[in-house]
Amino acid sequence: MPTVQDVLAVKGAAIHSIVPSATVLEATKKMNADKLGALLVMQDGNVAGIFTERDVLRRVVAEEKNPSTTLISEVMTANVICCNAEDDLEAISSLMRQRKIRHVPVCERGGRILGMISIGDVNAYHASNQEMHINFLSDYIYGRV
Repeated sequence: MPTVQDVLAVKGAAIHSIVPSATVLEATKKMNADKLGALLVMQDGNVAGIFTERDVLRRVVAEEKNPSTTLISEVMTANVICCNAEDDLEAISSLMRQRKIRHVPVCERGGRILGMISIGDVNAYHASNQEMHINFLSDYIYGRV
């Protein structure tokens, strides 16, 4: 069974974060520059929240807030769902579908952040594995194994 760690091994463990006192404008510029859908909001080395594209749409644009004066702490999602590197990938994929979330930080038992996975990372991992299986089966059928 594939685990979250398998995805991190392919994707890498880069952590993109911002502080709660940053503005929405600063965060969205960083997200655009790095081509990210979410940033972890970190305070004193701990996860304070997560700021996502959905937060921008629902809590900034839809409420007509000024992104250059609105602080991340005012519009971030504070209750962050995390997973462990050992968690089964299918369980995390199911969690993402059920909770309608697209980004999940990966944490150690002690709380240290190891990385973040997105639904796109999960889908890319599955697609890559399916391609390998198809190639293996094709080689087997045609006697190239």
